[in-house]
Amino acid sequence: APTGGMDQAAALHCTPAHALRLDCRDGSFGQVPFDLAAHGLALLVTDTRASHALADGQYGARRDACETAADFLGVEFLRDVEPGALGEALERLPDEVLRRRTRHVVTEIARVDAVVDALGRDDLAEVGRLFVASHESLRDDYEVSCTELDLVVDTAVAEGALGSRMTGGGFGGSAISLVPVGEVERVSKAIKAAFEAA
Repeated sequence: APTGGMDQAAALHCTPAHALRLDCRDGSFGQVPFDLAAHGLALLVTDTRASHALADGQYGARRDACETAADFLGVEFLRDVEPGALGEALERLPDEVLRRRTRHVVTEIARVDAVVDALGRDDLAEVGRLFVASHESLRDDYEVSCTELDLVVDTAVAEGALGSRMTGGGFGGSAISLVPVGEVERVSKAIKAAFEAA
């Protein structure tokens, strides 16, 4: 699959109590203070055990669609589409799939900026809301979620997580949830019960 270097960059550059802001265009990165413990929060990682073998070429198909959309729009990469120009850009694309893929990429980049801003203001509730918005976009526009990931996200949020989203390439794998420390065990049990009932 035509994947990038996010996992490797995270392994090499992450530091405690920080989020890593990575620019995949040039490999530059920065540390963003994100001290969960100081806010009484934990990041709950849930392995759905759903295979994420990148769904028989579907990961590559997403990348191809983004490159096709960028060509139609006359930009090198979709990241070159300004959020304020998104509506106009979507109108220029010839089909709904390209519109959905483009909407996800442009809005996801804006969400990253918004998360960095929210972390700078210690607004963890906003970070949680942005986690959910990201998951919804990954599910609906980029179409890389799956039933198991959606179940984790929906259950975690219903049980009191500030936010939850899939992580990684999609089509299975894990979800991360921003949970008050005192609620981790209860939220974990609720997710397990939801899987057993499904």
